[in-house]
Amino acid sequence: MRLWSVHPEYLDAKGLVALWREALLAKKVLEGKTKGYKEHSQLERFKSSENPLNCINFYLSEVYNEALKRGYSFDRTKIDLNCKPCRISVTEGQLEYEREHLLKKLSVRNIERYNNLISFHKFRPNPIFKVVKGGIEKWEKIQLLD
Repeated sequence: MRLWSVHPEYLDAKGLVALWREALLAKKVLEGKTKGYKEHSQLERFKSSENPLNCINFYLSEVYNEALKRGYSFDRTKIDLNCKPCRISVTEGQLEYEREHLLKKLSVRNIERYNNLISFHKFRPNPIFKVVKGGIEKWEKIQLLD
């Protein structure tokens, strides 16, 4: 499961669809409607928020909005679009790690998108996230990024 901190605008089609599915799974976990993934590290920041379900719905609404901009037809009935904006902190180091991680993936599966993004030295976060100083988040499962 990868719940990207970077704005969904940077993802290619495959990444955006995967994010939608994985965030919907995260929502099911937070609703207590699944047996698996209950302790997945990517969920820690949502679980520690004041209202985890509202926050995952807000996160999903941003993914949904990006899909709409691209002309995709994600099922909006899967999320609560009446959710309130909320903020969760994410570190600068986490955003940089995710930028590098995404660029590595794109260099293999979507070279055109990779070439369009390689010159961006910083990626904006998903609007749910407030950027704070710090390294890679403790919950991140670090992969070596040659």
